[in-house]
Amino acid sequence: MASGYKDQSLKVFTLNSNRQLAEDIANHIGTTLGKCTVSRFSDGEIQINIEESIRGCDVYVVQSTCSPVNEHLMELLIMLDALKRASAKSVNIVMPYYGYARQDRKARAREPIAAKLVADLLEKAGADRMITLDLHAPQIQGFFNVPIDHLQGVPILSDYFEAKNLDDIVVVSPDHGGVTRARKMADRLKSPIGIIDKRRPRPNVSEVMNIVGNIEGKTAILIDDIIDTAGTITQAADALIENGATEVFACCTHPVLSGPAVERINKSQIKELVVSNSIPLTEDKQSEKIKELSVAPLIGEAIIRVHELQSVSILFD
Repeated sequence: MASGYKDQSLKVFTLNSNRQLAEDIANHIGTTLGKCTVSRFSDGEIQINIEESIRGCDVYVVQSTCSPVNEHLMELLIMLDALKRASAKSVNIVMPYYGYARQDRKARAREPIAAKLVADLLEKAGADRMITLDLHAPQIQGFFNVPIDHLQGVPILSDYFEAKNLDDIVVVSPDHGGVTRARKMADRLKSPIGIIDKRRPRPNVSEVMNIVGNIEGKTAILIDDIIDTAGTITQAADALIENGATEVFACCTHPVLSGPAVERINKSQIKELVVSNSIPLTEDKQSEKIKELSVAPLIGEAIIRVHELQSVSILFD
């Protein structure tokens, strides 16, 4: 932790989505969180009051748009407006988890592209920059007309597994879309990769999973960016064990863990699920099988580098 960040023009604020992470980020930088309150009118409208001067300051607002996503998004939009009207020099969003990212294209007729809509709303509200972590679809960076610093969770997850000294590892993507992510981890762990090929042969017939790559007798590490209901990841773990893997670990950057997710993980073949704290693990999402890693040092260092006009890409190495 830094002893104290000397540049008083850098201010870090947070709202209600992930206060502990924001405090950890501020501690890493060597500053304290800015003073503001978020309250509600009797009809539910959000009221934000910034309780210190931010005139001429570079302000960083930490807010993941996790559940309840619409509440957290609206808090952020109102905060951005308040900061602009209070004469902040720059308003920077720090969004570890970008909600609506899975709606990044029109898969069917008459569908919205909600990820683009959210980008437009944030820009219109006054965002000058965004720092985010493992976007579900990297092309979302192109939805913005302001700079985006897109941080990666793979190094943090890889370092954890490297320290465990596991034998004969294979890194496995649970679908074709995550192959690039799996390859990045495999390169760090100096291991081969595998891919799970899911196919539904006909309607109402359960999925058939084919494993691409050699996993027999190996320790498998499943990696994904988001685990939501945990259906895909637990089925993938079953398929790996059935095809000869000795044990299965899983990891992701964003533990959405909605609905039956924690129960499925607890009953699954997964030995340990490793996640980041981009989304807070509420009490109902705690489990002996779930290990949480902090992204606060990574994000804190990114904020310092952005503020001091230094390279952020070095953090990917």
